[in-house]
Amino acid sequence: MNVENPNSVHTGILAGRPAESSPETEEERHQEHFKTDHLLRNLKGHTISSGAVTVSAQGAKFVLSLVSTMILARLLMPRDFGLVAMVTTVTGFLRVFKDAGLSIATVQRDRITHAQVSNLFWINVAVSVVSSLVVAAMAPVLAWFYRDSRLIGITLLLSTTYLISGSTVQHQALLKRQMRFKAMAVIEVGALTTGVIVGVVMALLGFRYWSLVASSLSIEAAGFLLTWSISRWRPQLPSRRSGVGPLVRFGANRTASDFITSVARGSDNLLIGRVFGPGALGLYSRASDLLMRPLEQFLSPINAVFLPALSRLQSQPERYRSTFLRVYEAIALIGFLFTGLFLALAKPLTLVMLGQKWEQAAIIVGGFTIAAFCVPLANSSTWLFTSQGRGKDLLVAQSINACVTFSSFLVGLPFGPVGVAIAFSVASLVVRLPLLYFAVGRRGPVKTTDLWMRFIRHLPLWIVVFVVTWVTRTLVGSLAPLAQLIICGPVGLIAAAAVIYNFTPQRKVALHLLETLRELKRKP
Repeated sequence: MNVENPNSVHTGILAGRPAESSPETEEERHQEHFKTDHLLRNLKGHTISSGAVTVSAQGAKFVLSLVSTMILARLLMPRDFGLVAMVTTVTGFLRVFKDAGLSIATVQRDRITHAQVSNLFWINVAVSVVSSLVVAAMAPVLAWFYRDSRLIGITLLLSTTYLISGSTVQHQALLKRQMRFKAMAVIEVGALTTGVIVGVVMALLGFRYWSLVASSLSIEAAGFLLTWSISRWRPQLPSRRSGVGPLVRFGANRTASDFITSVARGSDNLLIGRVFGPGALGLYSRASDLLMRPLEQFLSPINAVFLPALSRLQSQPERYRSTFLRVYEAIALIGFLFTGLFLALAKPLTLVMLGQKWEQAAIIVGGFTIAAFCVPLANSSTWLFTSQGRGKDLLVAQSINACVTFSSFLVGLPFGPVGVAIAFSVASLVVRLPLLYFAVGRRGPVKTTDLWMRFIRHLPLWIVVFVVTWVTRTLVGSLAPLAQLIICGPVGLIAAAAVIYNFTPQRKVALHLLETLRELKRKP
């Protein structure tokens, strides 16, 4: 089913309001960007269709990222990635302020007005400007901290991304609010394609780490142009008494929790870069991205589609609970399956993806795999905080988990990048996930026991897939890395299929996924 507004593509980036229009027509033109009542009549259908579009877009983005990773890893050295990672680690701390939690406020709010979204737009722009200036001012500090003057130019250029991306936050939030994911797909895939082309061409021309910087700038610039071209919404000047206070408070709690999480999660790169230098950081950051970037691309469409859907179901507790648990269980099944494969095949996967000079990153990839199945479960659990408007609860939970994360990095740091990866994985499984389950299940339709039951019932799948794949790999360990993947990957998938077929909980989830696909095929 086509969920797009047929008039959604605007003909010009800077097109303004019509020269002549009555106040009533003007108001109607604004309101078409905010209403969501039409979605409730067939929320399941909209969700399935939107999910298909978003998954297709993420598939395209995954292929682009995969190609980019494989090419750039062979054209550049680990220290090139390490230099840029030193800066992006710090800029990532402030990245949450670009959004300021206000896009989620726009998506989550049951009713919202043009004046409110306009005020949020100007807040996003103002915060982005301040963030850009802060990052630029930090350039000499970073060069001093890491003892490398090259970081000044990199930091100054990357600071401009805040100015570019901050002005797209509310436009994209309105597209997500109305589940217009075809438009979002065009924006995201188009921007990434531009960035990949720019990065690869500059790497071929010998620009080294500058090719990574230019790629990031190109993605943001292309995203800005596409967003303002596609979205017809234009903000008005700031106004008083718009009722934006509750939205800002929700956004502030969300931003604070995201900032704390970002600082804690990014401190591993900060510590490794400072102690071991850009070469070690390059290995660590590429190993992390090899697992975490596909995870982000897997979770991004699910976040984009189901968070608005859950927000629309706040007044229907039973429907809310069943919808969440079905999606959550599917994430658990898929996550356990593929992380079991990745742990067993960490070395050949790293060599095929990055090349022989990245062999030292293979053990780091293996160290991250336990965290890799915890991340999607923890991420989807936070939907309950966000969709229920529990910003303060989210802040408390994320603050505690941030302390646990940072402590795990300190514990693992004496053992090098590998120790940091393993310590983070162990802490994610033993401490962070249980704490999050406890906090999120205290209120609302979904309880802590619901989450643990879904976790435990699918854990055997991970064990079987890992053991079977690992044993197979030991038998063919003398073959080339690509041959190992070609043989062991299908064997692991066959073992997974056997578990799913013979055990009722896994079979029910798989059948539900198949039924969803059939419903999608029946959509006109």
